[in-house]
Amino acid sequence: MAPAEGAGYRREMMAASRLELNLVRLLCRCEAMAAEKRDPEEWRLEKYVGALEDMLQALKAQASKPASEVINEYSRKVDFLKGMLQAEKLTSASEKALANQFLAPGRVPTTARERVPATKTVHLQSRARYTSEMRSELLGMDSAGEPQLDVRKRTVTGPRPGDEKQSAAELDLVLQRHQNLQEKLAEEMLGLARSLKTNTLAAQSVIKKDNQTLSHSLKMADQNLEKLKTESERLEQHTQKSVNWLLWAMLIVVCFVFISTILFIRIMPKLK
Repeated sequence: MAPAEGAGYRREMMAASRLELNLVRLLCRCEAMAAEKRDPEEWRLEKYVGALEDMLQALKAQASKPASEVINEYSRKVDFLKGMLQAEKLTSASEKALANQFLAPGRVPTTARERVPATKTVHLQSRARYTSEMRSELLGMDSAGEPQLDVRKRTVTGPRPGDEKQSAAELDLVLQRHQNLQEKLAEEMLGLARSLKTNTLAAQSVIKKDNQTLSHSLKMADQNLEKLKTESERLEQHTQKSVNWLLWAMLIVVCFVFISTILFIRIMPKLK
């Protein structure tokens, strides 16, 4: 390698490493901000996640990019943060909880100091927060944990035990519905996976049979071609032999006629 090419390669490696280092630093910052309690009008995290997407695309375009497993882990964490921000924009707590359940946090810690992936911790915190919000909505609580009383129905006494039991029953019913929905989706995905496996095996069997039939047809075609060549050679030899015998027979006939004519002329007397 020439010195100029070597220097260029080293600069490219340093640029790729610097880009990955900046991506890891920004990713750690986003994970820390996601774990904290943020103001609803906070906009920095969304901008940071957008910058993470741009840096990840640039890292994928690098010639000396990291291993595919590392790239996939970065993409998984960025997608988790993006999905978390989208879930926070939903209106009801039930929709937020349902969207949060479909998020997939990272599997590997971002830095060596982490024992558990930060995105997994954020996932558990958001799940607990959305569950608490669902309970508060069903029990008629505000964000501070105090009951929301209508002015027209405000009473001196506290909530009645029957209302609390009814709210708890409604909460259990909603949770049961979500669980049934998850089980239904899991069964549908399992059925689709089984159907895909069956179709794949059937297609594989058909393709295997077609390959066997094609191989047999090619073998038969080769055999027929060999037989055709052999018969063509035999026919050519037979044709050549027939022509030779006919030629010799014609020569013999011509010689016989010529000799007969000479003898006839010699033996027969001349006419006076």
